[in-house]
Amino acid sequence: MTEGPTGITAAPERPVDLAAAPPDAPAPAGAAGRRALSLGIGVILLALNLRPALVAVSPLAGTIRAESGMSAAATSLLTALPLLCFGLLAPLAPRLGRRFGMERSLLGTMVLICLGTGLRLLDSVVALFAGTVVIGAGIAVANVLLPGLIKRDFPAKAGLMTGLYSMSLFGGAALAAGVTVPVQRASGLNWQATLACWGALAVVALLVWLPQLRSRTRVPAAAAREAAHPVRGLWRDPLAWQVTGFMGLQSLSYYAAAAWLPTMLKDAGMGTGDAGWMLSFSSLLGIAGSFLAPVAVGRRLRAGVLAALGTVLCAAGFTGVLVAPVGGAYLWMALLGLGQGAAISLALLFIVQRAPDARHTAQLSSMAQCFGYILAATGPAVLGAVHDASGTWTVPLAVLLALLLPQIAAGLGAARPRHVAGR
Repeated sequence: MTEGPTGITAAPERPVDLAAAPPDAPAPAGAAGRRALSLGIGVILLALNLRPALVAVSPLAGTIRAESGMSAAATSLLTALPLLCFGLLAPLAPRLGRRFGMERSLLGTMVLICLGTGLRLLDSVVALFAGTVVIGAGIAVANVLLPGLIKRDFPAKAGLMTGLYSMSLFGGAALAAGVTVPVQRASGLNWQATLACWGALAVVALLVWLPQLRSRTRVPAAAAREAAHPVRGLWRDPLAWQVTGFMGLQSLSYYAAAAWLPTMLKDAGMGTGDAGWMLSFSSLLGIAGSFLAPVAVGRRLRAGVLAALGTVLCAAGFTGVLVAPVGGAYLWMALLGLGQGAAISLALLFIVQRAPDARHTAQLSSMAQCFGYILAATGPAVLGAVHDASGTWTVPLAVLLALLLPQIAAGLGAARPRHVAGR
C-alpha cells in the first residue's frame, strides 16, 4: 500500500520528477538500463521494509506483555495502530510526493522506519508505542508512493514490477515471522534490541536509495504545473470505488485471518508452535501467489479471472479450516497463502493499471489504501467480538466466507480495462 506523487514541484527552474511529460533529452540506452536496474533493486529493498518492523511484534508479544506488564488489549494495539496509520495517513502521501519529490519522500520513509526502530530500543512503553506510530507513518507513505513510481518508471513492465513489489511485501513479513524468535534466542538480546534489529534492513535500503536523489529530471514548465495539481473527482468514480473495494476487502480478510488463524488451530487441538508455523507457511506460499498473479495477467489469464480464482482459493482454505482444521492444515494454509498473495498483488496492479498516469496512480493508491487499511484495522477486533458472542469459530469463519462474495464482485469490476476518471 491522485493527489498524485509525481514528485514535481511548482517552480519550473528547480529539478522535478518526470510524471506528465517526457524528459528534455533521453538518456543513453546503457545509462537508462543501469538506472532501471538500480531503481528496481531500490523498489525491492524498500518493499522488503514495509512489514518486518511490524510483523516482528507478534512472535514477541508474549515476552513483551510479560516484561512490560501491558494487558492483552494494549499489546494488540501494537498491531492495530500501524494499520490505522496506513489508512489515516494515506491521503497525505501524494501531497508529500508533490511537495518534496517522489524519490526524496521515499527516502524519508526509510528515515522514519530507522527512527521508529531506534525509539523502540528504549526501555519504555511510551517509546514502544511512539516508535510503532513513527514506523507506521513511514510505511503508510511508502505504501502509497511506490505504485505511483512503478507507473511512472516501469509503464511497460508494470505486471513484473508489481509482482516483485508484492512478493517483497510477503517475503519481508514471512522473514520477520520466521526468524525473529530464533534470532533472539541465538543472540540473547532482549525484546527491544531484537525489534530494533530490523532497522538494519531499513538502513541498507536507505543507502541503496540515496543515488536516486540524483535522477530527478527537468521537464517543461507547463508539464510541471499540470503534474503539481491534485486530481479532482476521483472519489465520485465507480471504477475507483471498485478498485478501493477490492483492496479493502482483501486487506480485511488477510489481517483478520492473520490475527486469529493460529488461535483457531490451537483451539482445534494443534500445538502452539505448530499453529504459529502454519501462519508462516501460509506467508511463504503467499510469496509465490503474489509474484505469479500479476505476471500472468495479459499472458495466460485475464485479471478478472485471476481475481476470482484467488478469492475461490481463499474460500477453499477457510472452508477447510472450518471442516477439518488440523488434519488438512497444510493444504488449507497453502490455498490461503496462494489466494491471499494473488489478491494483494492484483489489488496493487489494479491501482497501477486503472490509472492513466503517475499522478492518478498516487491518488487512486491513496484512496484505496485509506479505505482499505482502516477497514482492515477493524477486522481482527470484529472477528474476535463475533467469536466471543458465539463461543465458537464457526460464525467468524462464516463471516469471512460471506465477505469473499463482494470481493469477487469488486475484483471483476476493477479488472475491466478502463481508466478512472478525474482531472
